[in-house]
Amino acid sequence: MIRRLRLLVLVARPAVVMLLGLFAATGLAQAGHGEDRLLLVRVLAVVAGFLIFSVACNDLADEAIDRVNLPGDVRRPLVTGAASRRDLVVTGVVGAAGALAVSATLRWPAVVVTVAGLALSAGYSLRPVRLAERGAVASLMLPACYVAVPYLLGVFAVREVPRPGDLLLLAGLYAGFVGRILLKDFRDVRGDAMFGKRTFLVRHGRGWTCVFSACCWTAGTALILAATRRPAGALLAAEAVCLAVALALIRALAADRGVRRDERLISAIAVIGRSMILLLLGHLSMVHARVPAAPYDVVIGALTAIVLAQATVMARRGPVTRFTAAGAGASAIPERRSAGRGVRVVR
Repeated sequence: MIRRLRLLVLVARPAVVMLLGLFAATGLAQAGHGEDRLLLVRVLAVVAGFLIFSVACNDLADEAIDRVNLPGDVRRPLVTGAASRRDLVVTGVVGAAGALAVSATLRWPAVVVTVAGLALSAGYSLRPVRLAERGAVASLMLPACYVAVPYLLGVFAVREVPRPGDLLLLAGLYAGFVGRILLKDFRDVRGDAMFGKRTFLVRHGRGWTCVFSACCWTAGTALILAATRRPAGALLAAEAVCLAVALALIRALAADRGVRRDERLISAIAVIGRSMILLLLGHLSMVHARVPAAPYDVVIGALTAIVLAQATVMARRGPVTRFTAAGAGASAIPERRSAGRGVRVVR
């Protein structure tokens, strides 16, 4: 039992759970119930089950690719031998069943969203559909799972019919996440190219990937601010600063100077992306609670300062993992070439 619980936690990937949890909490706050903790717990339970199923499907489908891209990564139990394929199948089924069961305690549209999300997630990873191998389609469909499902669960937990502002905000969150998910492929480019996985990066190269990502970030931020109720000057300034930093980091990423540098820049960009959602969530919560202007500005300013500090540290040092030697500046993972060098581009 303990082993299976540990596998559930490992497959859930806490960092991804936190990201999807932010989308779900944003949906609840957008619907005016950001303070309802019990409702948030139920929504997060559905999100966790959905994510466990999605990750299990992905790991089962990408085992061979992960052995090339992520050898020894503890987050890949099939690669390390911590779990068998049967274990992962059981874990995925449990996650899906749990998500469906808890969604039934919410409003009926939440059940529809959960079923659609599970079906789309399976189609993304598993054959015969296997959308993950279909280039730009994969970059557009994965955010539909990881953004729309938790966000809509939050909205539909409160009301059965979304409002225009809800959908506009979803469009902004979706566009921004597309810009982020494109950059994830830099880490996996060697195995993706080797096994014929036609990601946007493999097909179009580093430069165009960064250009398209920057366009998605800009469009997503504009849509989010357009959809935000009563955006204060502090929020507008904070989101603008975060966007400018993200675009500067993406521009730096366009130059191929090694996989270590890519890892640091992409990690810093991820910090900025999560924090922009957190700023939005903070704004929605404080507006609903009618927080006065002065404390509001202090909170937004403090969050922005923390974000920039964390992004700076990440850009300089990169993420700390079990593969990073203490006191060393480089990871113990063997160096591999970035996109644009040493990888045959499939067109």
